[in-house]
Amino acid sequence: MPQGRAVAAHLAELLAAEGLEHERPEPNRFVIVLPGRDKLRTTVSMTIGPQALVINAFVARRPDENAEGVYRWLLQQNTRLLGIGFALDSLGDIYLVGRIPVSGLGPDDLDRLLGSVLRASDESFNAILRLGFSSAIRRERAWREARGESTANLEAFADLTGDPTA
Repeated sequence: MPQGRAVAAHLAELLAAEGLEHERPEPNRFVIVLPGRDKLRTTVSMTIGPQALVINAFVARRPDENAEGVYRWLLQQNTRLLGIGFALDSLGDIYLVGRIPVSGLGPDDLDRLLGSVLRASDESFNAILRLGFSSAIRRERAWREARGESTANLEAFADLTGDPTA
């Protein structure tokens, strides 16, 4: 698997150069933590096989409500993505997945691929929460307010929670 070894070497160099938190549980498998803005951490598994690089990144758990609306929105988002797409597991949890041929896959391609995963995960996160967890967000805000706790990280959802500063 000479191409796979080269891809693994490129990926190891990229992760070291970028200072990204990661583990390498097997020579051809990497588990990477990408820091985000809206979704604070996206954990990505990249497995390099003889023919393809397989990417899996957890985005969000199964929606509490409006699952059909969330899944429809995700399918619409897939039309903008390159090399990855939204998918569901057997429980309805939301992932980004991809399968890219290893032939000719270089350091710049790996960097772009990780950037695509981060951008898709981070940019979709609040929309997924808004569409599929609005009742939970309202309950969380009420719970925090009743205890005098900060609601600062719920500001993006002020319109859902009746915050007069929205």
